[in-house]
Amino acid sequence: MSSSPLRRTALDALHRSLGATMTDFAGWDMPLRYGSERDEHVAVRTKAGLFDLSHMGEITVTGPEADRFLNHALVGDIASVRTGRARYTMICQEDGGILDDLIVYRLADAEYMVVANASNAQVVLDALTERAAGFAAAVRDDRDAYALIAVQGPESPGILKSLTDADLDGLKYYAGLPGTVAGVPALIARTGYTGEDGFELFVAPEHAEKLWQALTEAGAPVGLTPCGLSCRDTLRLEAGMPLYGHELSTSLTPFDAGLGRVVKFEKEGDFVGRAALEEAAGRAQENPPRVLVGLVAEGRRVPRAGYPVVAGGEVIGEVTSGAPSPTLGRPIAMAYVDAAHSAPGTPGVGVDIRGSHEPHEVVALPFYKRQK
Repeated sequence: MSSSPLRRTALDALHRSLGATMTDFAGWDMPLRYGSERDEHVAVRTKAGLFDLSHMGEITVTGPEADRFLNHALVGDIASVRTGRARYTMICQEDGGILDDLIVYRLADAEYMVVANASNAQVVLDALTERAAGFAAAVRDDRDAYALIAVQGPESPGILKSLTDADLDGLKYYAGLPGTVAGVPALIARTGYTGEDGFELFVAPEHAEKLWQALTEAGAPVGLTPCGLSCRDTLRLEAGMPLYGHELSTSLTPFDAGLGRVVKFEKEGDFVGRAALEEAAGRAQENPPRVLVGLVAEGRRVPRAGYPVVAGGEVIGEVTSGAPSPTLGRPIAMAYVDAAHSAPGTPGVGVDIRGSHEPHEVVALPFYKRQK
């Protein structure tokens, strides 16, 4: 049985030169960690971390009806996004199931960039291409046109300011502007997946290595550290951010996932999944679905995805993500649990870890929120 070779980012040789432990992630050969994932995690929380995110899927949508088309294809009101801003949204199936969660940037009046998760990029591309029929809009696969480098953490604004004359102070959260960083043309976005302030830099692949090296040199005095996917996962878990395939899937609607706010029924026109999502919204009001909560372990054993959440001898939910938390110093998890057991401090809740019921405290998400 032959399998496709793993795709490599423009920074592949650089990762190997830094001694990265590489892993297959969604068909890409990606750095899992360079040294200690705990040290990488702490660097992002206290100083700054540098990530290669070139596996993410960029899809460009252009044309006079690009805004109307995206309003039809996605659940959010994309037409209302101003040029230079971005929006978190989702693409759903006709039955309301989540195909992927996305960030959509409006680059110009009739030009958008949709950023999909690496594991779903082809699915999203195919769905958008199919849904574009009948609209004066073109969908273009730009995955090979970009490398994506993120710098995240409290020191990231200072590091980036030393390399660009772009107005970073005026750049709001969930906004993007074209600029030059270390002489490299880039789309500079103030987004992230770590719970910290930070930036994501979309550049041509041939410029990726130059940009990485410039950021590394500029960040060295303040402790900038190269970071792999492992600490990215613990950072987003502490920040209570969902990961597709764990907290989000085609078997859940946005209302089941507690993210019904991203669905904009009031926007003009029909959109894919509308009828099913209206039903899901009604169901959620009458009979609350399981609620996504935080769990903090009282002991040292780590709850993992798929483990049952229990109370009073009954299964009341399931862990979706779990890991040791470097910031809290204890194992944490996100889990969907029955609404009756979802209030912070609910007594008697535990996780079945290989037959042993380990006590956990129910807490509100996120586990960690940065001081502004």
